[in-house]
Parts: sequence; C-alpha cells; structure tokens
Amino acid sequence: MKLALYQGPPIQGDIEAGFDRIKAQLGAAALAGARMAVFPELFLPGYNRPDLHSSLSQPLGGAWCERLGALARDAGCGLTLGWAERDGDLVYNAATTFGPDGAILGHYRKIQLFGPMEQQSFAFGSSYTIFDYAGHKTALMICYDVEFAHHVKALADQGVTLILVPTANPAGFEHVSTAIVPSQASAYALTIAYANFCGAENGLTFGGHSVIVGPDATALAAANTTETLLVTDIAKAYDPALLSTQSADYREVPE
Repeated sequence: MKLALYQGPPIQGDIEAGFDRIKAQLGAAALAGARMAVFPELFLPGYNRPDLHSSLSQPLGGAWCERLGALARDAGCGLTLGWAERDGDLVYNAATTFGPDGAILGHYRKIQLFGPMEQQSFAFGSSYTIFDYAGHKTALMICYDVEFAHHVKALADQGVTLILVPTANPAGFEHVSTAIVPSQASAYALTIAYANFCGAENGLTFGGHSVIVGPDATALAAANTTETLLVTDIAKAYDPALLSTQSADYREVPE
C-alpha cells in the first residue's frame, strides 16, 4: 500500500483555505497512487489557537466531517486528519479516518493531552481506535500519545501493524521524529506515520521532520522543515528474524 503524509504550515484559523489545501494535497496524493493521506493534529481549526478550539469546534458527523468525507470520496483516497470535536459541553482533540468511499473508518480522541493549553482546551480521550484498512490492522494516535510505550504495546498486542499519528510537534523536540518514533516502531514491529506541521502559529514554531517509519526503525520517507507531501510504499518485505519480538517476550518481574 502507498501511504501519503502531508506536512505544511497551519491554516491560521482560515477554514476555507484549510479545505482548499486538503483538497489539493489529497488529490496529489491520489494521483501518486496513495490509498491513505495523513494530515497534522488539529489541522482544523488550528493547534496553537485555544481561542478557536471551542468557538469553531464541530460535532462528529457535522459539516466538517461531511466535507472531509466528500473530499476523500472525490479523490478516491483515504484521509486521516486532526480536528477539534465538540460533544455537548466538551471539546476533544480528535482525529478521524475516512475511507476512499467517504465513510468514517475510525474516530479517536487524544488520551495524552500535552501541557496546560491542551488540558485547558480539551477533555481527555479514554479509548483506543482500531480498524482494518488495505490489509493492515490500523490504529489512530495523536502526537504525545505515541511517545508512551505502554499505549503502543497495547495496540501491538491487539494485532495492530500500522499507526497513523497526526501531530503538532514543536521545534526543539525533533528527537521524537528521529529517535522515539523509530524506537516505538522497532520495539513493537509496526509501521508509524507521523504527520507534523512546519512553520509557525500564534508564537509557536513547529519542528517539521514528519516521518513514515517501518518496523525495522528505518525511515521509509522523511521530511525536513518545509512544506512536503511524502508518498511511499509501506509494503516492504522484512526478514521476521530481524524484527523485535519484545511484545511477545515481555515478562513481569515477580514482586
């Protein structure tokens, strides 16, 4: 399967410009043969915009979801994207995957909210999201979630082989892309797509360095710090003898 990942600047709260960019990048990904494209965390309406998280948030199945599903259907390519979800009085840092027919395949609420801004803007998610796509048991995580090994292990223990991760990783934390994500992929023998922003938003500079990492910790595709559309085939053959079996081998230490 060919997987695409879009790294770009924040939309600065301009929702229509955001949808125009999604349409253009999703179309380009489809033309390159991708079956799924992953966009950053809180792409709609913006990450470092707590002033917009509540006022512009939308319900699951609302106008944003209808438009995103239509874009995926028109392009004939799956779409995974982060956005601010309203559910009653609560707002969640969410990510949703749409299939190439426009139907919702998976919806996820971020479990590990990072820092004061996120914890003031959003309610905590409380469950994993797993679905089948193109021969892969697939899961969603968002940014900080993937840095917690026990969450990745829990997904691997349920047979997950692909994790799609919208992120908004700031500059100065590039080690998440270059060390932590490869380590998690290697430790649990799965593929991770980590889609970050580049540029700046409301005083926060993003680190870029989006990456798609295979289960041997090798980057199948990687970005630098500028706007980039990555497309790569993740159906690489790996020697099972060289892949980690930590998840199966792990032993508790007796108390």
